[in-house]
Amino acid sequence: MSFTWTVRVYYEDTDAGGVVFYANYLKFFERARTERLRALGYEQDELLAKEGLLFVVRSVQVDYLSPARFNELLQVSADVAVAKHTSLTFAQLITRGADVLCSGQCRVACLDAGTMRPKAIPKYLLEQLKHEH
Repeated sequence: MSFTWTVRVYYEDTDAGGVVFYANYLKFFERARTERLRALGYEQDELLAKEGLLFVVRSVQVDYLSPARFNELLQVSADVAVAKHTSLTFAQLITRGADVLCSGQCRVACLDAGTMRPKAIPKYLLEQLKHEH
């Protein structure tokens, strides 16, 4: 089951040539992961307040395949490839129609907000994420 989120490329996302600046693909990935949790009924600020947990990026691998340009409508996927006790690895794509523009993997660690040490992803959330992939 694939989760996709649609984003429009704004002028602020581009460089002087009207092409999306490379770091902004990471922002699109981040937003899609947040929207994925939101679609499951979880807000990150509420997880922080109620569970004392944070999700932080541990590592990212990105392949830039083709440029996106100003005003294009893109689809950004955020699929859980690996769900572990204290981390999630997302497989992500940015596409324009059938064209893959960017692919990546992002490993996100779950931390205790007070100690900034690894913390187990709550069982109810981990089970739901495991059943989604």
